[in-house]
Amino acid sequence: MATARKTRVAILISGRGSNMVALLEAAQDPAFPAEIVLVVSNRPEAAGLARAAEAGIPTQAIDHKAFADRAGFDAALDAALRGAEVDLVCLAGFMRILTTDFVASWAGRMLNIHPSLLPLFKGTHTHRQALDAGVRLHGCTVHFVVPELDAGPIVAQAAIPVRQDDDPDSLADRVIVQERRLYPAVLALVAGGRARLDGDRVVIADEAPDGVLLSL
Repeated sequence: MATARKTRVAILISGRGSNMVALLEAAQDPAFPAEIVLVVSNRPEAAGLARAAEAGIPTQAIDHKAFADRAGFDAALDAALRGAEVDLVCLAGFMRILTTDFVASWAGRMLNIHPSLLPLFKGTHTHRQALDAGVRLHGCTVHFVVPELDAGPIVAQAAIPVRQDDDPDSLADRVIVQERRLYPAVLALVAGGRARLDGDRVVIADEAPDGVLLSL
């Protein structure tokens, strides 16, 4: 009996790649439905590139400063992804705003993890935003990428309570624990065909494991 082809995944990073490591570790399981075939960074000095290389994953640095505009950078990035025959892209701390054309070309095939319970607190400094708003729950979201920033269809979220003594750093430390659990679980759902886009919503074929859709 032939083995089912795994989904070929590229991870885009700009820094240390903490969520990248969680995805790499998950993909080591022979039963995981995705394989990481490429890690790309827009910053050649990104520590995550070395970590990926140590894990035996092909890496590529595409320095955004070497291009006159975003379109030029995105064209080079697109060429790298297609050259590696990538099926699905995971943004993991990738600090670049992608052009509308690039996002459209990967529609339904690009995921991002954001450190808030979207649609709350888009953009940066999300932990400070959460504390300033006085919310009682905070967390992270994995969503499909659309041209509008942090606005794509949500696949899954994980939540934690906000403590009275929290500051942005302590909140970030607890949220990243959830991010490292959530992203691999969502990648498995999408790569395995259990989560799919239906218009502007995500449909999950069967009940997800405990903690995938909401973890307290």
